[in-house]
Amino acid sequence: MSLTDSIIGKPLATSEEHSARIGIAAGIPIFGLDALTSAAYGPEAAMTLLIPLGLYGLHYIVPIVTAILILLGIVFFSYLQTIAAYPNGGGSYTVANENLGTGPALLAAAALMIDYILTAAVGISAGVTALTSAVPSLQSDTVIICLVLLAILTVVNLRGVKEAGAAFIWPTLMFVGTLAILIAVGVFHTLMSGGHPVPVAPPPPPLPATIKYLGLWLLLKSFSNGCAAMTGVEAVSNGVNAFEEPRAKKAQISLAIIIGILAFLLFGTTYLAKAYGITAMEPTSHHYQSMVSILTTAVFGRGWFYYLTMATILVALPMSANTAFSGFPRLARAIADHEYLPHVFLLRGRRLLFSHGIYALTGFTAVILFLFDGVTDKLIPLYAIGAFIAFTLSQAGMVVHWSRAEGGYKKHWWHMFVNGFGALATGLTTLVVLVTKFMSGAWVTAILIPLLILTMLAVKRHYTRVKREMSDMTPLNLVNLQEPIVVIPMARWDRITEKAMRFGLLLSKEIKVVHIHSDDENGHLNEAWDEHVLQPIRAAGMQEPELKVISSNYRFVIHPLMDYILELEHENPGRKIAVLLPEMVVRHWWENALHNQRVQLLKLLLLLKGNQRIVVVNIPWYL
Repeated sequence: MSLTDSIIGKPLATSEEHSARIGIAAGIPIFGLDALTSAAYGPEAAMTLLIPLGLYGLHYIVPIVTAILILLGIVFFSYLQTIAAYPNGGGSYTVANENLGTGPALLAAAALMIDYILTAAVGISAGVTALTSAVPSLQSDTVIICLVLLAILTVVNLRGVKEAGAAFIWPTLMFVGTLAILIAVGVFHTLMSGGHPVPVAPPPPPLPATIKYLGLWLLLKSFSNGCAAMTGVEAVSNGVNAFEEPRAKKAQISLAIIIGILAFLLFGTTYLAKAYGITAMEPTSHHYQSMVSILTTAVFGRGWFYYLTMATILVALPMSANTAFSGFPRLARAIADHEYLPHVFLLRGRRLLFSHGIYALTGFTAVILFLFDGVTDKLIPLYAIGAFIAFTLSQAGMVVHWSRAEGGYKKHWWHMFVNGFGALATGLTTLVVLVTKFMSGAWVTAILIPLLILTMLAVKRHYTRVKREMSDMTPLNLVNLQEPIVVIPMARWDRITEKAMRFGLLLSKEIKVVHIHSDDENGHLNEAWDEHVLQPIRAAGMQEPELKVISSNYRFVIHPLMDYILELEHENPGRKIAVLLPEMVVRHWWENALHNQRVQLLKLLLLLKGNQRIVVVNIPWYL
């Protein structure tokens, strides 16, 4: 077994695709872990914006999270309709493209691609935040730890959807289980104490009037930050075709379980935070602890259960990025199928995955983690905007879908109402999120989305131009077929140049051997030319090749060669110029640095500066 097989797994045949599909048990961690783990940082993200209110912020956190849960329920029912209508995968891009047109589809695609990248970055950074909360001495190594976790996650996902699901089931169960126990025990202590357990902090002082005045704006910002808890709920609708039959039914059940667990965890942790008087800490503070860390300490103390909870969060949060690893390649494939992204995203790798989508996601996520120092609070302002744009466009597209379906409004009025109300709710939320987060970082996302759309349009224009130029429905043209003029760059006479000469003699009777001679060069090709080349050719009665020696007083090689080839092409209109480039094929990848540097540069220049009449032919020599 090769090293690649050991790390990634053996290649899967196309016929094995059915065996790689997943059930509900694997679908929940694969498509739902991002949403579920948001319970560990979603309420804290909302509470971070309430720090100026002090402990008075706790009076508002339950209503804020309740509003988020209501919005979550609306989105849930809307996506149930989407899954039913698009059992082969109804991602926002697909729904918008079929019902709203190209412009909204590209907006949905760009927004969702950016959201997936941020999903991966936030999941990993939140996991590392949990680790540094328990071990503060590791805060200085945050970025390095983030990148290591990203690499591990990439390898796991390259093994395949089913393998990733199997790897994530137990961490998901442990994460949900520990938080559920924390909530249950915390609620029990709260009820036993008459609703007033021992608070973490003393009662708050009177609220200043200035803070009261700023309350509404702070509440809106807090709500928008807390909406990060809703990201990832669209993943199931994007990946319906990953489920076993009946796909739509199992996808809907998986989504229902995910939303139910998420609602329980969000409300439970928020309720206990208020009951125990727990507020968020500044993420950049030296003694920072996450809200869950403080809450677990308040309920259980710093015993074994505390460290078990922190460990499960540490494992689960980076794994939540798997939602992005599952969704991004599928989205990129759908976009590439319409030629708005490179065709390479259409190719499936050795494990029946769209591997290039995984590579792209890994690269972009690494850049984001590096630029933002792996700090979750710095990423949150960029987060959720893309998801809510996708929510809105998907549901608006579903309204159009139901209106076009058989029976129209009369038959599908309920479906249209659900999706229409969902589109309205998420559309308003998008505006709130964008306005409240704009100056704190959302402007970055607002710029990136149009830039990504312009990039996709440029890719589409390129493929359209290529198709137009390459399409040829005419019969094979046999007019004016001539042997090419063969050009062979030759520094010395050896076995590889002999191979090039033999192949050149098969191609054409007109061969130009070009030798660049400098003053500090030892030896001269002329010394071997007559004996080793001309004499055998004369003996065979073949036409002699021409040796062109070009002096280079400044030791340049590439430019004189290029000038000669381009001039030869100009002097022979209508003739093909075949440039034969001898090239070493080495046994080890690192040996490439020892050979072929001039060959690679010449090849690149010929491709860039040449035209349809210049043909580059590699002559390999295997060491």
